Amino acid sequence: MPRPTPFHPRTAELCTSLAYKEWAGCYAVCRYDTYHDREYYALRHQATLMDATPLYKYEVRGANAVDLLSRVMVRNFAKHKVGRVSYVCWCDRDGKVLDDGTVTKLDEEHFRVTSADPSLAWLERNARGLDVTITDVSREIAALALQGPLSRDMLRPVVGAALDDLAFFRAMPVEYAVAGRKVPGIVTRTGYTGDLGYELWMANDDALLVYDAVMESGAPLGLLPMGLDALDVARVEAGFVLASVEYTSARSAFIEKQKSTPYELAFDWMVQLNRGPFIGQDALVAEKQSGPSRRLVGLEVDWNEFEAIYEGFGLVPHLTTETCRLGVPLYQSGRQVGYATSRTWSPMLKKYLALGTVEASAANVGTKLEIEVTCEYERHLATARVSPMPFFDPERKKA
Repeated sequence: MPRPTPFHPRTAELCTSLAYKEWAGCYAVCRYDTYHDREYYALRHQATLMDATPLYKYEVRGANAVDLLSRVMVRNFAKHKVGRVSYVCWCDRDGKVLDDGTVTKLDEEHFRVTSADPSLAWLERNARGLDVTITDVSREIAALALQGPLSRDMLRPVVGAALDDLAFFRAMPVEYAVAGRKVPGIVTRTGYTGDLGYELWMANDDALLVYDAVMESGAPLGLLPMGLDALDVARVEAGFVLASVEYTSARSAFIEKQKSTPYELAFDWMVQLNRGPFIGQDALVAEKQSGPSRRLVGLEVDWNEFEAIYEGFGLVPHLTTETCRLGVPLYQSGRQVGYATSRTWSPMLKKYLALGTVEASAANVGTKLEIEVTCEYERHLATARVSPMPFFDPERKKA
């Protein structure tokens, strides 16, 4: 049975839909209203506040903390400065992705790792012989995601003017001004929406105080709580992959075909090969030389063709407002060359978008593919062109 997060007393009061799902063993709100539309538009025009506590969180401390993380991940942390946050993935010895997450350098010998799946055993197994301590703080630290164009204005009264100097993918210690006193925490300029945003970290005992302070500060500017349904639309617009949807962890894959490498997931930019040995290095060096056999791509589905399929049955085109995660085939010249994983209608861009994996020869931007569309139990095809990602990339995200 799922457990409540420290924010549950507040989110339960606001969740009139009673729509929940389990996220890492915790209750997670899908949407607060009957539909998630209000939350989505608040995210893109004002700001939203989401409970991100279920993320797995690990504190890595010690003289060899840098060595451990550089050994198990595809990025080298030797030159990272205090306050830097990195998005990164880690692989098995065959170069197949196990998970992805963030690494924040909190002090010279202190890092915080977040992940989608439990990663404590993996870290501990590779820490043998190193001067390092790994602590699972997943259920000791609460987290909030404050995202949207007005998020900085809403958060400034709670953490102070220093927020204005916090750069993209950077972290800073703060004292949250709550209930007439200050409580310690950390703010990172990160998020999973592709917009301007912050993630707030604090001890469980302070969670409700911080939640109330942020909601009070943001209320005049239109702050709304947000669930996972609106987030799912936003992350597709941002071109962000979701574990167990865009890729299957090598740890849980049944066959080799289900596994993915960083290059297949378009994570080329995070792989640093020319350094000391790390897990999966030899396999990734070889793949870098030969090139990946397939690639993750963004797709724009031709709306006129999609609409025509439904009109052929005397129906109006139908899409759910939620992101669809049911995989469908992708074709080129009558031959299947891949599959689409996440599909959604973008209210901001007024486009039908998808993320998919295709053969490398079909991954170039502008390539014309066909996506399977089922209508009235019949299978049809509509054009889907490979598009640059992210689909939605506002300047305010990094400004």
